[in-house]
Amino acid sequence: MIQKALKLGLTSMCFTEHNDYDYPPEDGKIVFKIDFDSYFDTLSGLREKYRSQIDIRIGIEQGLMASVASKVDAFDSDSRLDFIIGSSHLVNGDDPYYPEFWEYSDVKTAILSYYESIIDNLNTCHNFDVYGHIDYIARYIPKDRISEYKEKDFYDILDAILHTIITNGKGIELNTAGLRYSTAQTNPSPFILRRYRELGGEIITVGSDAHAPEYLAYSFDRIPVILKEAGFRYYTEFRARKPEFKKLY
Repeated sequence: MIQKALKLGLTSMCFTEHNDYDYPPEDGKIVFKIDFDSYFDTLSGLREKYRSQIDIRIGIEQGLMASVASKVDAFDSDSRLDFIIGSSHLVNGDDPYYPEFWEYSDVKTAILSYYESIIDNLNTCHNFDVYGHIDYIARYIPKDRISEYKEKDFYDILDAILHTIITNGKGIELNTAGLRYSTAQTNPSPFILRRYRELGGEIITVGSDAHAPEYLAYSFDRIPVILKEAGFRYYTEFRARKPEFKKLY
């Protein structure tokens, strides 16, 4: 991953490995459990090795659920972390990433349940920096059902989510992975980005949700235009859990 970053000419990068408490342990599905000490030691060594070539930071993507809020906040109190993404991956215990989720799910009902869970998470989990891919669930709507998704159906609850994020002093993540899926748009969508800015949101980080070197910094060339069209003049990086604002070029 670092070698790919160097080839792309990146001057900094932050690793955000997943940790999801109570993620359903089913056969053939990804398990998001992390040995943080091992993870930190490995990345610390790489940070030192490549110090003269790239600024490596150490973060985590923490799956948020009200039922494990105390575990999440305790984990996220580790002072070694530069950055924490809080995110939601489950709807009533199931991940919409997997096609079988959609076999028994009504699109509108599933998405509303997902957003309601975000409200619960925001009210119980507080130790994170930005909320990741807010409309993650929309990324995985099957192509033959994408017409069932009407973003306007969720304007009120999205406003409630964004208002709470801003009031709590948190930010959001612009995630480019959605450009590779059926909706062919960033997560969150351009509408959500604009609305966040209109409501006074300023903290916005950028990630590609790569999981593999070939997707690192995917479509990052489009980010300045996307953010400027949404009303932003800066994007944000984190170091030691403190935001650093970088001017868009």
